This record gives sequence, structure tokens and C-alpha cells, in this order.
Amino acid sequence: MDYAFISRLSRISLGFVPLPFGLFTLLVLPMTSAVPKTVDYRNTAPGVAYLGSRVCAGCHEDIYDQYFRTDMGRSMSRVTGASQLEKVGSPVTIFNKNLNRYFQVSREGSNLYQSEYELDSSGQEVFRNTQKLEFAIGSGANGHSYIVRRGDYLFQAPLSFYSKPGQWDLSPGYESTDQGFSRPILPACIVCHSGQPRPVPRRNNLYRDPPFAELSIGCETCHGPGQLHVEERTQARPVTGEVDSSIVNPAHLPGWLADNICMNCHQGGDTRILQPGRDYSDFRPGTPLDNTVGIFRIPFLRSSPPDSDLLEHYSSMTLSKCYRDSAGQMSCQSCHNPHYQPSSQDAPAYYRNKCLACHTEKSCSLPLPKRLSLNPPNDCSGCHLPKRDVKGIAHSSLTNHRIITRAGEPYPEVAFQQTTSSLPDLIHVNVIPGKQAAGISPLTLLQVYGTLMDAQPGFRERYLSILDQLSKTQPDNLLVLSALARKALLEGTSQGQAQAQRYLQKAIELGSTAVSDYQDLAELLARDNRLSEAVEVLKQGISLNPHSSPLYKSLALRYIAMKKYPEALGTMKRELELFPEDSFMRKLIKQSEGTRPSR
Repeated sequence: MDYAFISRLSRISLGFVPLPFGLFTLLVLPMTSAVPKTVDYRNTAPGVAYLGSRVCAGCHEDIYDQYFRTDMGRSMSRVTGASQLEKVGSPVTIFNKNLNRYFQVSREGSNLYQSEYELDSSGQEVFRNTQKLEFAIGSGANGHSYIVRRGDYLFQAPLSFYSKPGQWDLSPGYESTDQGFSRPILPACIVCHSGQPRPVPRRNNLYRDPPFAELSIGCETCHGPGQLHVEERTQARPVTGEVDSSIVNPAHLPGWLADNICMNCHQGGDTRILQPGRDYSDFRPGTPLDNTVGIFRIPFLRSSPPDSDLLEHYSSMTLSKCYRDSAGQMSCQSCHNPHYQPSSQDAPAYYRNKCLACHTEKSCSLPLPKRLSLNPPNDCSGCHLPKRDVKGIAHSSLTNHRIITRAGEPYPEVAFQQTTSSLPDLIHVNVIPGKQAAGISPLTLLQVYGTLMDAQPGFRERYLSILDQLSKTQPDNLLVLSALARKALLEGTSQGQAQAQRYLQKAIELGSTAVSDYQDLAELLARDNRLSEAVEVLKQGISLNPHSSPLYKSLALRYIAMKKYPEALGTMKRELELFPEDSFMRKLIKQSEGTRPSR
């Protein structure tokens, strides 16, 4: 078998050309006996390495070039590129009256910088914090947010560029709270905005150097690691079976399993929980997403159906009549080809052709003259998949994937019947088909109810019941120990405080990196007048979390209680160096320097 033929086989195996479900049902179904219903893809094994999309381009250059013109293929970039630099001809300054803060973006040579500063009543600077922008998040369809590096830690910058108005403004979430350059870039978020992030496990926003093996979402995000495939094709090994099993081809996956690849980043819920012992990088395309991440949401109420489209693409699609009437044939691939993205001018006709794979011209009740008078004309998606503004993200909109027949169409009855007898109070959005009755890990449920019970107090009893169960079956689990400590503290008794101390000490001995564990234990030790021990606990916590303001503040308080005023002042100044926007600490330092007693 010659290499040219192998290259063509490889090109076919990665050629992701999804068929609309109606066309598939009517024209292709008789031919599907030639394609296995399921394939045991061998690159889903944990040991298979990722190589990066440039390696794929060696044999799949056309697909590569086309894909990296899509929004996903441009999901992250370095700030030094021309498209980023041209956004800042001269410094742009924004004032937020609520925060009394100025924010500025400026350019120096091939670098962009953002600053935050405050002016006093005389116009003098109280502080200024300037950070170099390292990475741009986003394709630019809605805009770009930015990442700064502080050592090996990644943080979001306070200003974003919004494409529709063509202007700079505060990043989402910064409008009412001054987070400075201290909002951590967490693995749970960046894993969906980049190709191959390299976070240090269990350390929040600490990353290896370099922090990204591949910037943008790449080929292996959907096809899985490519090492096995490249080795076998370059060595001209024959393909055994009807499909090349050395690399996942989503077109040959069952619809729900292919959709799991999309759901990993395009399906939110009220909470997403890592399964016990898993990390976000453990997910392999071609395997159930629920093995890595469980997605849960609170059941819909007829009196208050959901009104947000943010990251609800899959669940919205499943509630559409098109999906429910497709007998399992419709999937994300029915309308989307991840390798190709039509331009805004071509999109109406492109998606209209997708609709006409199942529908006809006569399917639309709107008279043709009326349809042709719209702008753009005959736009199926414009009427049946309307866009709505994104709550909490200024200047942005998303498509509602619940395909509706008319504006204001109510949710179908099935939307209110998604719970099961085994989980009556939650919807397990990405449950594996056929396993609805299977038990969910108690550790997963503990986290689910724990994240939801503040907003939904009715979940508290369920949370405590699961915690009681886990205290007997997994007493040394870090999550369980932290939860048991918080429960003991709520008792408000000296016995409860002593028990909480023991739980937290054990959690830290077993390797906890949670800021709250160190802060809570130090507080309990201080209450027992064990101040030296509290100081050591806080120092240990800071060594693991050097950008945690609460730990510095707690440490300063312990030094003050011990009358170690120089150490307290040094700690406060270090906190202010890291968080110069902290007005409270600035005032405290000024007072301390003016009133500090002599030793």
C-alpha cells in the first residue's frame, strides 16, 4: 500500500462532512450497513499523546486551513498579532463611577497593556496597576477578553474589546466589583477557550510554562489525541475494519456520543461537576462526557421557564420539535460542520439548505412574498432560531437552539418531565442513554447539592444526608473532610469547633490546597489562642495560594494579636503590592504607620 493511498485514507477518516438528519434518513440509511454502528476507537485510551493541529495539517491541509478560519479555530491568540494591536491606536481610558476607578488600555511597540488606577480629589494618582496582556480569549465574533501572567499564574484583565460597537468596556462581571487583575483563569473555563491548556492539578490558576501547548481549539479537541493515528498512517499500516479506529471520527459516532463532544463546551446547566478522581483533560472524544463531567440543572417550572440561552445549546435543541420527531437522527452535526463556518452573508442560505433537507418550501406558513420582503430574505434561522442578548455579557447575543415555529412558543410538556425516580429533584443533562436509573456517585451529588443549596435551600437536607453517608464510607476524602468541618462549625458549640479543627487538620495533612481550609483552621486555632500555629497554617496556605487576599489579611491579624507589628505591617504591604486596588488595606497601612507602637 503506497503512502499516497494512505494519505487519502487518512484524509477520508478525518473528513467531517455531516449529513442533515432528514437527508440521512431518506437517502443514506439503506447504505449504513457498510458503516459499523459503533467503533472501538483506540485513541480514547489515556496514554495516547496529543500532537497538535500542525501535525494534522501535514495530510489534511485543506481541512486545516478551512477550520482555522472558523470561530473555534480562532478561539485564542497571542496579543502581539496585528489584529489585536490595531485595536489600540492611542490609549483608551474608561471611568467607572460606581467603583471610582479608571481603566486604560495602551500600546507600546508590539505589546498591549492595561492599567487600573484611582485619582484623589486633587487629581493625583492614589495607585496604578499596569499589566502586560499576554493572550486574547475569543474569536472576535462577540469580542475579546484578555489574560495577564503574574509569575506562572493567569488572571483576567478588567477590560474587554466588544466587536459589535467596536469599543473597549469592562469585562463581564467587573461592572459592580473591583477585581483588578486578580480574577483567576480557572481550568474549568479555559479548557473550552483553548486547544491544550496546561494547568497544574488542584492549584486553581497555576499553569505550567508554557501555559498552553496549543492556543486555539484544535483538531484533537474533537478527534482526540492523534499520536496513534499519525504513527500508523506514516508507517503505512493497513486499516483493519471498515473505519480507521486509530482516531475518532465524530461522523461515525452515535448521535448522542458525538453530541457529547459539543456538550463539553456548549452545554452549561445550573452546575457542572468533575466526577471523582477526574480532571478536565481526562475527557476523550468518543467516550461519554459524563465519565468526566456531570452536568445538572434544576427542573423547569411552568411558572418560570428558563430565559437564558447562554451555553444551553444542546438541551435547547433536544426540546425542539425537530429533534423530538427525528427518532434520534438529529444531532449537532445535522446543522453544523465544525470544519466550515459560513460568512454572515452566506449563513441564511447555508442554514436554509439544512432545513430543506427535511422540510419543503410548503412547510412554511408565511407567504412567500412576505418571506422575500424580510432582510435577509427567506431566512429560516432568523425566524425559527432567533438571537437574544446574553444576560450578564454586554454587547453580545446568542442563537436560541430551541427551534420554534413562532415567537413566544411555549415550552413543550416534555420540558417539565425530565427528572427520574432515582433523581427526582434534578435533571442529569448528560446522562448516558440507558443509564438513567444508574446511581450517581455520592461525591458528585455532594458537590452538586453543595453548589446549589445557597440559592435553593430545599437542597440542604439532601446535602446533609449524603454528607452523613460519606462520613462513613469515605471519611478521608478531602471534599468530605472540608464539608464535615463546615457542618461542625455550624453547630456553634465548643465541641463542634474542636471537631472542625480535627477535620481541617486532617484535610491539610492529606494535601488540601483549598484556601478556605487554611483560613478556617487558622481562625479556629486563633480562638484557642494558638496563634503561632495559626501563623504557620496561614504561611503554608499562602505558599500554595500566593494570590489569596483573605490569607494575607488573616495572617496580618494574627501578627497583630501577637503584637508582632513589623511582621503585620510587612504582610499588609505585601497584600497591597499584589492587590493595589484594595482601598481598605491602604487605609489600614496608613493608620498602622501613623500609630504603630514601638517595640
